[in-house]
Amino acid sequence: MELGGYGAITSVVVSRDGEIVAEQYADGDAGTLRNTRSCTKTVAGMLAGIAIERGAVPGVEAPLLELLGADAADPRKQQISVRDVLTMSSCLDCDDFDEASPGNEELMYPREDWVGFALGLPVRETRGFSYCTAGVVLLGIALERAVGEPLPEFARRELLAPLGIADARWPRTPRGEVSTAGGLLLTSRSLLALGELYLRGGDGIVPRAWVDESLRPHARIDERTEYGYLWWLRSYRGERCFFMSGMGGNRVHVFPDLELVAVITSANFGVPNPHGISDRLLVEQVLV
Repeated sequence: MELGGYGAITSVVVSRDGEIVAEQYADGDAGTLRNTRSCTKTVAGMLAGIAIERGAVPGVEAPLLELLGADAADPRKQQISVRDVLTMSSCLDCDDFDEASPGNEELMYPREDWVGFALGLPVRETRGFSYCTAGVVLLGIALERAVGEPLPEFARRELLAPLGIADARWPRTPRGEVSTAGGLLLTSRSLLALGELYLRGGDGIVPRAWVDESLRPHARIDERTEYGYLWWLRSYRGERCFFMSGMGGNRVHVFPDLELVAVITSANFGVPNPHGISDRLLVEQVLV
């Protein structure tokens, strides 16, 4: 596999039928921890499914603010459900793709209180898909409070350790709360294991019904792309695919009909269309 011409791609790992068929590192090696960026959000979705199956969360219609133990003066915010956050369809006026949005993530990071930032956002008049990092911050903290223990420990025991993932480092908000919105550190092979887990239908670690529901379209983004429960859904070269996606072109692609999983980690920041670079690598180097 030739990584030249794809900018700062740091690693590519590909498995087929459960066996690694390609593995290349342009930076570090198999033991190097990678910043998964917003691929972390998809891991939060996995933990939500496990928490629901364990009975810690009543279900996807559970009010998010009740799980947080928080109140809001606007009754519309009180009605925000776990499902709304999983599908990026809450009523919060929050759009990371729009620099003018009051909920843009870049406005949250300088703040000390990320929960307060999210809950203080105005309500938008129209509903539908709107990519909102602040909403997934709320989800992670709500999950931690619901399971009654540090979320990294819950994740280690219930999700990561059964997959043989021994090293995972979770980011924190300025107040020390766990953040599931981005920045989880994992190796490329650990990302591969998470993709393969969903390829296998959850393996009893994540409930099969949750996997199926997570990969069903819940929101339309554009003519080519749909959204499940914190999973992106689209086709490449006519092959259906679901994938995790993070800033800079970081990706974990799963092609169920090909029994193929492809991890692309990247440091393509500050360049035009970094996701286009990862898409091109996928099509030119992996799907051949």
